[in-house]
Amino acid sequence: MPNPTVIAVASDTSHNIVKPVRDGITLVAGWGVEGDAHAGQTVQHRYDKRRNPDAPNLRQVHLMHAELFDRVAKLGMTVQPGQMGENITTRGVELLNLPRGTQLKIGHAIIEVTGLRNPCKYLNQIAPGLMNACIATHDDGEMFPQSGVMGIVINGGEIKAGHDIQIIIPPEPHERLKPV
Repeated sequence: MPNPTVIAVASDTSHNIVKPVRDGITLVAGWGVEGDAHAGQTVQHRYDKRRNPDAPNLRQVHLMHAELFDRVAKLGMTVQPGQMGENITTRGVELLNLPRGTQLKIGHAIIEVTGLRNPCKYLNQIAPGLMNACIATHDDGEMFPQSGVMGIVINGGEIKAGHDIQIIIPPEPHERLKPV
């Protein structure tokens, strides 16, 4: 597997499924991606905000593994960075297998992984069948989404394509990622 690397960054001021790819994004500790619609100390996801507007925002940053794009390409689906709403597209990081609390250090920025991102029906607008292609089953039969991970910003900083990613695994016992 290649060295863990950022291959693209994206942000959007509106709640759109597709985020435009940018030259760089700035992470703000305790807030998220500067200028992104999902940034904030409390939940910003429209559905979750209606249910509990004062809940902490565990979805400040969305990271997606480019390996998913490779897999769905074999199913005839073309997906590009930013199209699934992610802020950071990675390569060489097994994001879905990281334990909860893993920290990803990118330059000076540190993101703590909080959980899995649930796929939504809007993914089928990108490619028919994409939502179902983003759901898998663990060996124990438990279903789990494969549409990236969510995290909170521990330390801010600028992130650009080409930045290396350092993975800091928390001490055991490890907790399997669940949707947030």
